[in-house]
Amino acid sequence: MKTFLITKGHLNKNNSFTKFTSFDGNVEIEENLGIVLFESLNVTGDILARNGSGIEAGSGIEAGWGIEAGLGIKAGLGIKAGLGIEAGSGIKAGLGIEAGLGIKAGWGIEAGSGIKAGSEIKAGWGIEAGSEIKAGWGIEAGWGIEAGLGIKAGWGIKAGWGIKAGSGIEAGSEIKAGSEIKAGWGIEAGLGIKAGSEIKAGSEIKAGLGIEAGWGIEAGSEIKAKTLNVKLRIFAGICDWRIPNKEETYITVEKLISGTIAYGELKIVQPSAPILSCAGKIVEVDGKKYKLVEA
Repeated sequence: MKTFLITKGHLNKNNSFTKFTSFDGNVEIEENLGIVLFESLNVTGDILARNGSGIEAGSGIEAGWGIEAGLGIKAGLGIKAGLGIEAGSGIKAGLGIEAGLGIKAGWGIEAGSGIKAGSEIKAGWGIEAGSEIKAGWGIEAGWGIEAGLGIKAGWGIKAGWGIKAGSGIEAGSEIKAGSEIKAGWGIEAGLGIKAGSEIKAGSEIKAGLGIEAGWGIEAGSEIKAKTLNVKLRIFAGICDWRIPNKEETYITVEKLISGTIAYGELKIVQPSAPILSCAGKIVEVDGKKYKLVEA
């Protein structure tokens, strides 16, 4: 695949590149050119801005493979890559940001609509989207994570500050925030949920392990976890748009470590027994060895 190298000689006095807006191949930007301006940029291969160079387009940026910049990446419309997107500073789009693999920024990641990655999304500062944030792996931000709609990760969600979603928050493993965790709908984690301050959801809050809050917990529907460790009060079933049924006011745990039940019914359940399996074990029958599998 051919590669076009943009040098200082290709730029006008405004640091703009106007030779083409689409290219069949790779486009590289020479180092130390600062932010190079494009009307738009669409390539079939990689877009690479070397150290000291960045990319800014009035409309969209799209690459069949990856997009990488030593400085920032900014588009008036969307940013899309078949592989990963990575910037030494910030990534910002007027519309959505989408990558087949990961999205990584040394500073913040911001999109007017959604942010979607096949693997991880990681920012040194904050992550903000007008609609949903979705990652096949984990989502991590040094500052806060905020979405107009939902936040969903195949693995964990972690923020140095707060995590806020207009609809639901869901993680395959843990959800952890330095301050609050708030969702318009439900919050669900395959492992634990931990917040430095409050946890608040419009519907249910569920965790495969424990839930821990530096302040209190409010849920529009039920709360379910192995353990609850809350400094202040716990409310379950306090949705304000209808009368919840009895089950939706349950606070179901194996152990209440701390916290005052202000609203809802506490249900202490027995710890679930571990599921025993012989799958993978080797047995010998009549001198022959067999590997057991699940039926």
